[in-house]
Amino acid sequence: MAAMNIDLHAHPGRFFLDGLADDDPVMALRALGGPATDLADLRPASMTAVAVATISDLRALGLDPAGGLISGPSVGDDVAYADHLRQLTAARAAVDAAGLRLLTTGSDLDATAVSGVPCALLACEGADFVGTDLTRLEAAYRRGVRSVQLVHYAANRFGDVQTLPPTHAGLTAAGADVIREMNRLGMVVDLAHASFETTCDAVRVSTAPIMVSHTHLRGTGHDHPRMIGVEHAHVVADANGVIGVWPSGFSSRSFDDFVREIDRLADVVGPDHVGIGTDMDANFRPVMTSYRQFAALRTALGARGYSSAEVDGILGGNAARLIRAVCR
Repeated sequence: MAAMNIDLHAHPGRFFLDGLADDDPVMALRALGGPATDLADLRPASMTAVAVATISDLRALGLDPAGGLISGPSVGDDVAYADHLRQLTAARAAVDAAGLRLLTTGSDLDATAVSGVPCALLACEGADFVGTDLTRLEAAYRRGVRSVQLVHYAANRFGDVQTLPPTHAGLTAAGADVIREMNRLGMVVDLAHASFETTCDAVRVSTAPIMVSHTHLRGTGHDHPRMIGVEHAHVVADANGVIGVWPSGFSSRSFDDFVREIDRLADVVGPDHVGIGTDMDANFRPVMTSYRQFAALRTALGARGYSSAEVDGILGGNAARLIRAVCR
């Protein structure tokens, strides 16, 4: 089987803005992450699967003066759900226009290896769209969603975030219900942005391995609340989860810095629990801006002494293992 390249978290092409008026306040997010990615470039870049993630709390977000995201007042459940549906429609249209395969089960990864047609892993960044109606998860599943991130930029009714003081002291009963329903459906639980306590609680509830799709390990001298500590990383790895290393300006100033971040995490949890989560087209000062750079990652990790099997795992094999275990 050929080596796989998988991105566990991305917003390629910023499809999440499609259909909005030019004067819509949310259109300020066009400035995120540099030039937008063309989904048609995934095939020549030899990508196997790329997350295509909606943003469930999009209507509550804005930009700070430094160009990072900030969360404003929350919006009502109906507004959040309507925007969730708009974004899913836009995501499916972008995937179809690029001629990509929609990932529904892990076997789609093998089909991509044969055909060369990349998969789109349809995801939702934040479970805010669920509101108080758990049936919305199954509705999302039927529309092709295979991963949901529990929280995003502010605590919601499901759990706490890393970047704000705790509201719930971890996972809520509603959050546990969401995880159980995702387990039942076969959706990957993503705990990026979730607090340490929320992550610990979620791992105890979930009957399937989870992921933290995009983060850094603390200790670079550029620490930020979005980074995780060693204990946090071990909680995920010990549950057979995968952590996507994030080429973000929060801890990296160059592509070489990003490679060192991969190395640091692999040294802590082992290379079998490391993946890549680029946050493409919605990242803060990204140091990776093209999928063609996966080839450079392969070379750089090999130069650091990783075996070809370990490199294959970090760049896609570990993510594939997780997807196959969950998306049945």
